[in-house]
Amino acid sequence: MQRLPNWADIILVPFISLVLAAVISALVIFGIGQDPVAAVKLMVNGALGSTYGWGYTLYYATNFMFTGLAVSVAFHARLFNIGAEGQAMLGGLGVGIAALYIPWAHWTVALLGCSLMAAVFGALWAYIPAILQAKRGSHIVITTIMFNFIAAGLLNYVLVNVMRPPASMDPATAPFPPATHLPTLHELLAPFGISFSKAAPANFTVFIALLAAVFVWLLIWRTKLGYQIRAFGESDSAAKYAGIDPVRITVITMLISGALAGMMSVNTTLGEAERLILNAPEGAGFIGIAVALMGRSHPLGVALASILFGFLYQGGAELAMWMSIPRELIIVIQALVILFTGALDNMVRMPVEALFRKLRRSGDEQ
Repeated sequence: MQRLPNWADIILVPFISLVLAAVISALVIFGIGQDPVAAVKLMVNGALGSTYGWGYTLYYATNFMFTGLAVSVAFHARLFNIGAEGQAMLGGLGVGIAALYIPWAHWTVALLGCSLMAAVFGALWAYIPAILQAKRGSHIVITTIMFNFIAAGLLNYVLVNVMRPPASMDPATAPFPPATHLPTLHELLAPFGISFSKAAPANFTVFIALLAAVFVWLLIWRTKLGYQIRAFGESDSAAKYAGIDPVRITVITMLISGALAGMMSVNTTLGEAERLILNAPEGAGFIGIAVALMGRSHPLGVALASILFGFLYQGGAELAMWMSIPRELIIVIQALVILFTGALDNMVRMPVEALFRKLRRSGDEQ
């Protein structure tokens, strides 16, 4: 018998965990001599109270959605992909190559081409750890962590020695051609008479992220490959007995995961910076792990968790700017959310499961 309904597992348990994290965060803010109620109001107003705030919240959420989906796909096969950060960096390299060296007639065509290059580069960077895990037994956690550092070093070398304009001292490429620039939400919504901030970085990529979430849902729960991925994740020995090739599933799963992580760079590189810069992911690959945990590796949960962490990022920036709260405290608040939704998940889950068992027994007796 299923211990929890799907809605309770995806929504109720994370919500209770989030409330607990919020209470502890409020106590921490109170402990440093600040008003937690005023801090919450400032975060909400700064992240959700204007189209400017929403633009930044959605921009961050788009990044986290891609990396959260990447980690989620790997989770379903019980593969812990810690390399989304490096895969996003290499995805950005693919975007930069496509945007600078291929002539594009229109942004729609450039978006397709650059997205494909980002996915290919991200997938290729995930392929090596995947094949090492599948054929050599190298632990996927160790290899993907190491490949994050290798990706950072490789991107740094390419930007400084290959793609940097001769007269520039900045480790970045030249600006991308205007034909590759993606429309912002301001430009997309203006024809419909909807006013949106021009300064907000949210762009067309947010819709690509939503399509990616739909793709992952269809893949995992509506295809034969998705069934094989889930079966392998539940029991690799049973999957082998059923004729599922563990090498094939490991490699394919990691390729899909790496491709999704690589596509995050479309938002940061093509959509916002409009050039390839160093450290464009800015930690989004690691936040994707928390997003996947909080979203229970379900695309809907990942989307909601992405918006939450986008809110924390933008709201935290407002706190650091307008209140005497150090930026490090925002990291503490994010860590508390991760702690309660991840490591302390059973602390919330077990009482909720006990409550649902009691409700089921009461219903059966009646």
